[in-house]
Amino acid sequence: QVQLVESGGGLVQPGGSLRLSCAASGFRLDAYVIGWFRQAPGKEREGVSCMRSNVGSTYYADSVKGRFTISRDNAKGTLYLQMNGLKPEDTAVYYCAAKYSFSTAAQTMCTMGDPPSYWGQGTQVTVSS
Repeated sequence: QVQLVESGGGLVQPGGSLRLSCAASGFRLDAYVIGWFRQAPGKEREGVSCMRSNVGSTYYADSVKGRFTISRDNAKGTLYLQMNGLKPEDTAVYYCAAKYSFSTAAQTMCTMGDPPSYWGQGTQVTVSS
């Protein structure tokens, strides 16, 4: 049974940093496409960053390039999202997601061309002074 549990959200001032974690169970991270999505109030859910572990490919949305970094620890079964230089427009509920696929590219999942099969419950990130 696949489970994804996010943690690490909170309130941070503009320019600050947060690191989100996603504890994955029931599957191996390196056999899936995995990533982070977010949904702000009144907006559609969007892909932030995704990675295809077995080939080391990553994708970042233009809005977070140079500020956010996705990484994983296969031994711990944990996915991370390091967020630096946070802006008020980064405020959203952040979701961890995964898809068991040997053919889906990281960008394809992140842009919803082949959406994730599994979702976490989400963690709130609020950027405000």
